[in-house]
Amino acid sequence: MKKISLLLISMILLLSFNARAEDLIKKGDTLGLERCIEIALKNQPNMVAAKSTLRVNESRIGQAKSNYYPQINWSSGYNRISSSSAGSNIIRKSNPYDDYQSNVTLNQNIYDFEKTATQVKIQNLNLDSSRSDLENISSQTVFGVREAYFNVLRSGRNRDVAMETVQQFQHHLDQAKGFFEVGVKPKFDVTKAEVDLSNAKLNLIKMENNLRIAKVNLNNAMGIPEAPEYHIVDDFGFRQYDITFDDALKRAYTGRPDLQSIIVKKEASERTIDLQKKGYYPTLSGNASYGFGGQDFPVQEGWNFGATLTFPLFSGLSTKYQVEEARANLDVLKANEESLRQAINLDVRQAHLNLEQASESISTTELTVRQANENLELANGRYASGVGNPIEVTDALITLANAKTAYIAALYDYKVARASLEKAMGMQ
Repeated sequence: MKKISLLLISMILLLSFNARAEDLIKKGDTLGLERCIEIALKNQPNMVAAKSTLRVNESRIGQAKSNYYPQINWSSGYNRISSSSAGSNIIRKSNPYDDYQSNVTLNQNIYDFEKTATQVKIQNLNLDSSRSDLENISSQTVFGVREAYFNVLRSGRNRDVAMETVQQFQHHLDQAKGFFEVGVKPKFDVTKAEVDLSNAKLNLIKMENNLRIAKVNLNNAMGIPEAPEYHIVDDFGFRQYDITFDDALKRAYTGRPDLQSIIVKKEASERTIDLQKKGYYPTLSGNASYGFGGQDFPVQEGWNFGATLTFPLFSGLSTKYQVEEARANLDVLKANEESLRQAINLDVRQAHLNLEQASESISTTELTVRQANENLELANGRYASGVGNPIEVTDALITLANAKTAYIAALYDYKVARASLEKAMGMQ
């Protein structure tokens, strides 16, 4: 029975999730890169978590400010009391009676050497840090979508190349059969062409599976793993992106949200040291209360008001150690900032070098594709005229397929390298 209930719950959750996915993407839709990014920023679980963390820090500002305002409490109680006394070996019991108590108390912080003000500043800095963290998660999400999107395009183009190769080998097989039937070519040519066609079909199956996996990864990057079937815009053309390494690094140091987050956290840690030092100082608070109580109605009323000065004479050295902890946390953040700056330098340098390499590879692979096409034309012409052999045609077809695949890979590498560089610079 329990297993059936769990199964029903799972089915309900799956149906509700599919319905949500259908609201975001309709079956047969055509999505561009920007639309995929928009869906991910709204639906990716990491984005949802980061936005919730932002709300947490917003609430903590209100909690810190609460010490500015009066604290009002009301208490009320009832007791049934019976007492006894002993004297001259005789125990005397008094009659039980009722006791009623009710009080309203008010406490107001008057002056605490800006402890509350410092706490509010710290929480505001934490909020700024969480905003930068949200931007960092957003940047990572955008990069993940771009990488997955371009991988779908690459896989789709590789599949198209594999389909074209199958058609070319099929044509070569038909040609070999025709030559064999008229006695121009031996049976070996037919057998060789059949083997080549089978290998090409196996490669096509692999490319189709790679495309399906790439779409699954894109769905996951958008946060909708159960998305219906859709199409994407082919945005795989080459457009040169010119930026020097120094300019890219300068942008990264000013625009990286994770670096801005740790800088703000460092400032908050400095404020925390100031806050912990205020543990040495006194606090002045005011208080007032009104209440009534007694055994019978009408009960007696009473009120009081006053001020309290609290001076920490000795707290077991807790303030001292709290200050030391805050200073140690600041040292940790300083070291983390330096480590992050080095990592940013490495990210920008690698992405910039990859961009340059991919740019050079695109022009080289374009030339390779043209040469491979010419080589295939020559091989087909030689075979058709009876002076060539099937091995030349097979090699030419494989060389062309590899050249096209290399060109597609260069385009993909360039797209991903540019996305990596923009992410390293803190751009979305």
